Amino acid sequence: MTFSILIVDDSMPMRSVIKKTFKAAGYSSSDFHEAGSGMEALEKLANHWIDIVITDFTMPEMNGLEMLMKMKQNDLFKNIPVVVITTEGSREKIDQFMKSGAAGYIKKPFTPEQIRDMITNILGESHDNDQSDDSDSDFDF
Repeated sequence: MTFSILIVDDSMPMRSVIKKTFKAAGYSSSDFHEAGSGMEALEKLANHWIDIVITDFTMPEMNGLEMLMKMKQNDLFKNIPVVVITTEGSREKIDQFMKSGAAGYIKKPFTPEQIRDMITNILGESHDNDQSDDSDSDFDF
């Protein structure tokens, strides 16, 4: 099974790293969408079927927490799982995300295994894993 994944981060290189990490984790045939802010992500959600959102916290226009709260207010988006990938280490910020409905968080730097384990935990075991486990060791972000 493949997933439609929305990667939200104001850094294009970081979006690329996250996308490559997903592919290294076995999600190579998934459908990827990208947004540079929470506002842009809401527009993508309105125009595309998205199974899971991966977001950074700090972004212009609308940060990840504000985006998450807007999603939870919308009947079409409120059940889409949101995972926060951030350098933010503050327990207070992480608790804010989790209390606002985030499905999980991953602290940067991260590994393909962390991505795979989080997504498997949220969406289940069924996904295309067309790369061997040995390929995971080729990537360390």
